[in-house]
Amino acid sequence: MQIVIKIIDWPLRQAFTISRETFTSIECIQVTLTDAQGRQGRGEAVGVDYAGETTATMCAQIEAVRAQLDDTLSCASLQQLLPHGGARNALDCALWDLNAKRSGVRAWQAAGLSSFKPRPTSFTFGMMDEQLLRPLARQYAHFPLLKVKTDRHQGLDPVRIVHAEAPNARLILDANTSWGADELRRFAPDLERLNVALLEQPVAPQDDELLRGLRLPVPVAADEAFTDRSSIPGLAGKYQVLNIKLDKTGGLTEALASARAGLEQGYRLMVGCMVGSSLSMAPGVVVAQLCDFVDLDGPLLQSRDVAHALEYRDGTVGTPRQELWG
Repeated sequence: MQIVIKIIDWPLRQAFTISRETFTSIECIQVTLTDAQGRQGRGEAVGVDYAGETTATMCAQIEAVRAQLDDTLSCASLQQLLPHGGARNALDCALWDLNAKRSGVRAWQAAGLSSFKPRPTSFTFGMMDEQLLRPLARQYAHFPLLKVKTDRHQGLDPVRIVHAEAPNARLILDANTSWGADELRRFAPDLERLNVALLEQPVAPQDDELLRGLRLPVPVAADEAFTDRSSIPGLAGKYQVLNIKLDKTGGLTEALASARAGLEQGYRLMVGCMVGSSLSMAPGVVVAQLCDFVDLDGPLLQSRDVAHALEYRDGTVGTPRQELWG
């Protein structure tokens, strides 16, 4: 198996700020696997920055196991070879793509799905000044689902602005762990009135015991608190939705297993992303078929994308063409 790793830097359309940092570009790795017959599969990963992952650490992980990545490599064996995270994500998704080329069976069919359809996706507003947020909210007001970033200082102010400019959109509110008990008490009563449909990871995972048994007007999604199936036992009574991101699960294989385990245990599902190109989003569209909430807007935040990119139309992300992935 020939393995080529490239580091790509995707520039963003504008600075993207969340509660803990600001991004102007997104650096990722793209992995291409070529088998003995010359067939190729590709995968892309951004990694989990808050877990300390960088392009350098992901490349180092792959290099450490390069000798074991031969033409007999399977998605099952890869799960044992590398831990969850961006390195395994890039390899796993590349292997799904390669297997589709080898078999002629599309990835969604191999995943056991009965159908594969475009899905509504959110568009995410990073934290920004009101004079920037208002026109941007108007621009995306036709999307059925919008996601708003905030922190403990801005509170519900960005939500009020987006709701005023896009009154028909359902909103995901993401505080990226920056809230505490006080913010939950103050802000919860207004969530339904502002058409918030989901509250994403309001508190830090180490503090989320305060969510247990808390009666909030909207469901709460576990993002930083959820990695893969191993996380699920610790979420009971605190979260109602799992935010599945392939960079966290370490690829499509574990993402699908996590999704099905979550559904069996009564959770609703969301599929998200760490930004990234259409190559990053394409496997996520497979997971999106099982989800109530879809947040695969990475290419909409970037100024460039890969060839044969996904089609985004009126708040919907299309299914990947064979030239792109899977």
